[in-house]
Amino acid sequence: MESLAMIQAYTGIGIGLIIGLGAAGACIGIGIMCASFLEGAARQPEMIPALQAKVFLLLGLIDASFIIGVGLAMMFAFANPLLSVIK
Repeated sequence: MESLAMIQAYTGIGIGLIIGLGAAGACIGIGIMCASFLEGAARQPEMIPALQAKVFLLLGLIDASFIIGVGLAMMFAFANPLLSVIK
């Protein structure tokens, strides 16, 4: 019973780290990318359409990586494969 509680406790810590660090990394990455886009658009306004398409593509990819991390965290929260080792 004690090992089951330890696995659940460490899984909870891992879930918090996955979601927290994933969100922080995505926010920092999006902030840096959008700041660079605005700087590039201010320097060369004629490049805005080409830059904007790339920014939106990268926004989707950065958010997708975070959502995949949330999905993995939810898998460990609700269908933890580590708990079957104990039984």
